[in-house]
Amino acid sequence: MATILVLHGPNLNLLGSREVNHYGHHSLQTINSALNDLANQLGHTLLIQQSNHEGVLIDHIHAASQKIDFIIINPASLTHTSISLRDALLAVAIPFVEVHLSNIYRRETFRHHSYLSDIAVGTMTGLGHQSYLLALRYAHSHLSNTNPDTTGANATWTCEKSEN
Repeated sequence: MATILVLHGPNLNLLGSREVNHYGHHSLQTINSALNDLANQLGHTLLIQQSNHEGVLIDHIHAASQKIDFIIINPASLTHTSISLRDALLAVAIPFVEVHLSNIYRRETFRHHSYLSDIAVGTMTGLGHQSYLLALRYAHSHLSNTNPDTTGANATWTCEKSEN
């Protein structure tokens, strides 16, 4: 059994009511519940945190150093601005998947750049709340050494969601 840290960045506490055309109708509580259910089925423990503050997210990453096996992070808008989050993830050297509910490549140009994707083991973007569940399934595969990607190459899965 592994311990997986799920980090939700700024404004994700407003999911379900905020820009539903981009982020869907699922609340953060609903997503967290689905993640916990899947983690239990897969035999893992989740530690889930959300913050609207960059420093708090960095503190969670630093604290993960000795007790977390994998990180699933949706840095939200910090994706495009935070070198500090990048440095924290590099410092702890815990494998992680970057998650986005919307397809950042079909949005404004400034959202196309991520400071994290090149150091992540993979990214999940554009699949709505399923992005998180698929990231958790990948984490399970990665931790179980059943990852079909034996090349060591990073993976990026991007799809446009058909419904919220």
